[in-house]
Amino acid sequence: MSEILNANPTIRSAADLPSRRREPTKKTKTQRPFGLLSSTIPDSAYTPDPFNPSSSPESEGSDNDEEVEPIDEQEIYDLIAPIQDPEHPLTLGSLSVVNLPDITLSSTLPPTSLSNPSRPAITTVTVLVTPTITHCSLATVIGLGVRVRLEQALPPRFRVDVRIKEGTHSTAEQVNRQLGDKERVAAALENGTLMGVLRKMLEGC
Repeated sequence: MSEILNANPTIRSAADLPSRRREPTKKTKTQRPFGLLSSTIPDSAYTPDPFNPSSSPESEGSDNDEEVEPIDEQEIYDLIAPIQDPEHPLTLGSLSVVNLPDITLSSTLPPTSLSNPSRPAITTVTVLVTPTITHCSLATVIGLGVRVRLEQALPPRFRVDVRIKEGTHSTAEQVNRQLGDKERVAAALENGTLMGVLRKMLEGC
């Protein structure tokens, strides 16, 4: 087993976190607000939206904007850094549970195909999560919160892969299997108690 790397994490203030303030653009009609409770966000892999009981497959958002707005690692970080830790009154960003260098974007499919020349590229977002302690019992919940936040906030052309960073948790392999299993994730989101925890975690987003 590799050496554990995350003993006694340093708490960072909000001013020390990497962030980007974006100026509002004139094309407000094509902007999508980020946030799980917004009904205007494109549907995620979880249908219907677990945080929006009124959503339905018919209301599925599309990615047919004339211009596809680029999204980079900084914007991904800005989406997940404000998530509240389920055990502490601090965010995942301030606890260094999520870190900008641990976010990667990779194109998994070409932007065009013979059957659909206008199809945008499929991009996979990979986030490596560092639990605050090596035996954190809520590592799966934290990973699930990050995954749900991104699945609900990003356009449909994105796929989300959340994993525990290697060497930072005693049962990382087991947690990663749970986070990577769509059926288990969907089943977890039907748990009322867990949904209450996730809602509280995502209040600050």
